[in-house]
Amino acid sequence: MKRLIILAMLLVGTTVFAQNKNEKASLEVDGVCMMCKQRIEKASLKTKGVKSAVWNVKTHELKLIYDARKTNLETITQSIVAVGHDTKELKATDEAYETVHPCCKYRDEAVMEDHKEEEKKEE
Repeated sequence: MKRLIILAMLLVGTTVFAQNKNEKASLEVDGVCMMCKQRIEKASLKTKGVKSAVWNVKTHELKLIYDARKTNLETITQSIVAVGHDTKELKATDEAYETVHPCCKYRDEAVMEDHKEEEKKEE
C-alpha cells in the first residue's frame, strides 16, 4: 500500500513539473489585414498565461509562447474565436464575426480580393 501511494505521488509530481512554462505553438487563424493582426494578437495576449502572440498577415500563422501551467491551446483558441476570427479547429459564431470591421470580413470573397489587390500594389 505504501508503495502504491509513493508511486501515485511520483506520477502526480511528474505531471505537474512536466508542464512547460514557455510552451511554444502555432495556430492557423483567418484574417486579412493589420487590424485583424491587432485583434488576434490582443485576444491571445489577454488570455491568462500567454506571453507572446505574433500573427502573420500573409501566412495566417499565429506563433504563441504561453505558460502551459496556466492555459492551453483550446482556451487561447476560444479567445480568438470570441473576437470573430476562425481557426482551423473552431469557427467564430456569426454574431462574433459580425463584430469585426467591414474591411476585416475574411469570409467575404470581395474583401479577400481587395486585400490581394492591395498586396500586389505594395510589391
